[in-house]
Amino acid sequence: MKILMLNYEFPPLGGGASPVSYEIAKGYAGLGHTVDVVTMGYKNLPAFEQKDGINIYRVKCWRSKKEICHPWEQLTYIIAAKRFLKKHLKGHSYDINHTHFIIPTGIISLWLKKKYNLPYIITSHGSDVPGYNLGRFKTLHKFTRPTLRKILNNSKVAVAGSKFLADLADKVILANKKYVVIRQGFDFNKFEPQEKKKIILSTGRLLERKGFQYLIRAVADEDIGYEVHICGDGPMMAELRRLATQSRTKIIFHGWLDNNSRYYKTLLETAAIYCLVSAKENASVALLESMSAGCAVITSNVAGCPESVRDAGIIVEPENAAALTRVLKELINNPNKVLELGKMARARIENDYNWNNIINEYKNILTKSHF
Repeated sequence: MKILMLNYEFPPLGGGASPVSYEIAKGYAGLGHTVDVVTMGYKNLPAFEQKDGINIYRVKCWRSKKEICHPWEQLTYIIAAKRFLKKHLKGHSYDINHTHFIIPTGIISLWLKKKYNLPYIITSHGSDVPGYNLGRFKTLHKFTRPTLRKILNNSKVAVAGSKFLADLADKVILANKKYVVIRQGFDFNKFEPQEKKKIILSTGRLLERKGFQYLIRAVADEDIGYEVHICGDGPMMAELRRLATQSRTKIIFHGWLDNNSRYYKTLLETAAIYCLVSAKENASVALLESMSAGCAVITSNVAGCPESVRDAGIIVEPENAAALTRVLKELINNPNKVLELGKMARARIENDYNWNNIINEYKNILTKSHF
């Protein structure tokens, strides 16, 4: 098949959805399909490159940061991608379009279907669904539901990476098209546990809903004998740094790190404990990374987090620093429990997140959608 993939978030840009879409594209190419990705340009990134069998086209847009894309910047992607595809489709044809995010990307897909009769499937990742990310898109989503519904109803299949997100989307968008759940995969060999150090690691965009502030408060009153390392950037950086100055436990900020870099890899592989206490999370790639690296995982008891860890991690109430303090102290005082949870987490990745199985599920959907 000739597959067009649309996503404004594609490595090295974006958050958790970015590497997921890359792995899916790589998986399609590995099965012998032609895969062309149309994504956002950024600074000195090449307008075209081939990687892992994927043809990557980057259209010139406004984008100020690698890690986050504002709605007005997404609009420039819609405009630029349409302009590019009008020319591109004169010499290229596709059997199916795999689109990531209902908006902004699905707007382009709906246009492609109407103008070129190109069928599409949609994978939602969280922020495109009303009610998922209230911090950034609450106002915007007051006006998006009719558009979301139209895009979903015209898709062949709508996919979510967790039952939590699928249920939320079905409930709030009320489209005729019901979501199918396909768990996102993970490359078991990407990380290899090393000798663990007294490090508590937390990663992601520094947004209020991610809960970094509660982690800092949980360790602030006394030196717990571990260092807390925070990787990422975002609007809460200044506030988090201010909170960290009041902490007796050492807090280290690394800023935004490429999760494919040797530095990040070593940091994650040597961290004993990984903490993500987000109030909203679909199917966190960061959690899967930490589980693969053999970390003892602490995460939220809401949204898609319990689906990800099941019994291979500890779940706590989000926005509750006192509860997080209790769990951290229990782990710190029980090193064998830390090692046991790390082994369980890695085994879950190996057994339940095999990319080959995930890609075959998507391939079956694409095949049925095309024919």
